[in-house]
Amino acid sequence: MHACRRRRRDRVAAAQKASRMLAVFHETFAHPPQELSCPESITSFPPKPGYRRRHPKSPDEILRDFLSSHPAYSFCATFSGGAALACLGPQAPPPSLRHQRFFCTFDEVYCMFVGSISNLSSLVREYGLCGKTSNEALLVIEAYRTLRDRGPYPADKVVKDLAGSFAFVVYDNKTGAVFAALSADGGVPLHWGIAADGSVVICDDVEIMKGSCAKSYAPFPTGMRNLLWPRVRQVTATQMTTTKWCFGSGCMFHSEGGLRSFEHPMNRMKAMPRVDSEGAMCGASFMVDASSEIAAIPRVGSAANWASSWA
Repeated sequence: MHACRRRRRDRVAAAQKASRMLAVFHETFAHPPQELSCPESITSFPPKPGYRRRHPKSPDEILRDFLSSHPAYSFCATFSGGAALACLGPQAPPPSLRHQRFFCTFDEVYCMFVGSISNLSSLVREYGLCGKTSNEALLVIEAYRTLRDRGPYPADKVVKDLAGSFAFVVYDNKTGAVFAALSADGGVPLHWGIAADGSVVICDDVEIMKGSCAKSYAPFPTGMRNLLWPRVRQVTATQMTTTKWCFGSGCMFHSEGGLRSFEHPMNRMKAMPRVDSEGAMCGASFMVDASSEIAAIPRVGSAANWASSWA
């Protein structure tokens, strides 16, 4: 058991060292939960003795620091309105033996993907990509375009169909939509935070997040589903209504609909206070609240716009 845990930690650490992607979106594109912002990042009160206060950086500074930290491999794409995507190029070492890194675009939809999808072949056939050059990022783009244009299924089902360890960020330059998701196994690290001007920052490097967003950052919601969900299943209906049961889950974030679990879409997300190693309050983490359910999930018809179903 301990050996398995060590191997999993080693895989996560290896992926965290090698995989690098960064996305920055002005607040007009995406509105993160208010709990992700930490007041200590902007307050004028002095820090605790022995600690140096970090201040959030502007999007330009964040992007410049990312590119300067990987001058030989990194590149970026910037868009009008305050959107930017940066990633390590194909010359950079792969994240791990099991995971890959992709930056792809098609029809003005851009996708950064880290990880792997184990059922890629079957999904390629399902989305009609046979005979075309396909990888995980292009599959995610096609799934997004299908949902946006004629989605026969709710977004949570489509993302849930992706089996494997992955993290991805999609930006639609036509509509200005932002879509990000992280698998529930925690095999790929991903963090999000808020820059000095309120922009949303999404990155797989925790050190970049600390330097960019000060205390206003947190891990993107995921993990611990296998540990906590069996306990929740044993709780009676009465206990569920009187106890604040929360558990982790694979989650997705959309600029229109906000943060949701794609594994438990009928449950709301609950902010959980978080303290860092310095004992200071940080941006909140989020878990599925088993005691709070959404009354109904809107379904997307063939003639509907996917973005409108998130409102």
